[in-house]
Amino acid sequence: MENNFIEIFSEIDFAPIFPFSWKKGEYIWLDFTEHSTDLQSVNLTNTAIFNDFIFNKIKSEGAKIGVGGYLENRVIYRRSEHFNKTDSDSRSIHLGIDIWAESGTPIFSPTDAIVHSFQNNDNFGDYGPTIILEHQLKNTIFYTLYGHLNLESLNNLYERKPIKKGEKIAEIGNFPTNGDWPPHLHFQLMTDMMGLKGDFAGVCSVKDKEKYQKICLDPNLILGIPKKDS
Repeated sequence: MENNFIEIFSEIDFAPIFPFSWKKGEYIWLDFTEHSTDLQSVNLTNTAIFNDFIFNKIKSEGAKIGVGGYLENRVIYRRSEHFNKTDSDSRSIHLGIDIWAESGTPIFSPTDAIVHSFQNNDNFGDYGPTIILEHQLKNTIFYTLYGHLNLESLNNLYERKPIKKGEKIAEIGNFPTNGDWPPHLHFQLMTDMMGLKGDFAGVCSVKDKEKYQKICLDPNLILGIPKKDS
């Protein structure tokens, strides 16, 4: 499935979803795994402290934007019971890419689309205001999810509302209304909504990784961010 999308997407000139480019030095990759020694001393349950950690880290590297990786096995979800309801089904595998940037940063649609669904997933550690777009390219349908938005992003929306390529669709939200996270966009690419509306798992358990990896493809197929070792 992913190979088919890689072939299709390679022929598409996607509009940037942010008003900045991925120039070297403008952004840094952030590590939220157990290997990050910086995280060990951070009180992740206190969002203001977590926020200062994120943006001080970005600033200290001389960058403006932080990027969090696809399929990263993270420790930061231990901050919320939303991801840890039972020991046997604790979720830690990140299924999207995070773009850590200032609240109010505008977000744009990468292609023509329609609004599939939207809602405010209002739990601590959840998406907060969320928009899901439906796209069709060469008779192939896929979906993009935008999580941790501000509440105003949900204004004037309705299902199947047409969206133009490059049209502003939302803004990054601030805590606590964005699910109580430091400001960032969770961007996710799905091939199947599994009958869901307004929400889709952005994190899965280790045992479900293979299942979700088939549905949630690498969002960098659209974003085009140079890899860590580039």
